[in-house]
Amino acid sequence: MAEEGHVISCHTIDAWNEHLQKANASKKLMVVDFTASWCGPCRFISPFLAELAKKLPDVIFVKIDVDELKSVATDWAVEAMPTFMFLKEGKIVDKVVGAKKEELQQTVAKHITTASAS
Repeated sequence: MAEEGHVISCHTIDAWNEHLQKANASKKLMVVDFTASWCGPCRFISPFLAELAKKLPDVIFVKIDVDELKSVATDWAVEAMPTFMFLKEGKIVDKVVGAKKEELQQTVAKHITTASAS
């Protein structure tokens, strides 16, 4: 199923719900990349996200195509691509909108430290 150090692409609502439940149960940080195939900045940030996933096997990285899973994007009020949602136990703890490498990296680091400190 979910491989460590990879970005997991969810193509069905069931797959998304399954990963969400697993992440909640594991209490790990989950980073959700809301993306679209037609989005240039999304393609730009994708390799960077894959690198982060390799470096941080304790963080769950999931990718959702907003055109493929419109209802998920709607449920999470995604209005721009890419949008990165940071979830802990099913709650949004942070959000980065846009292909901002620095901000993405800093936000992941911030939430990893809070996770290991608690």
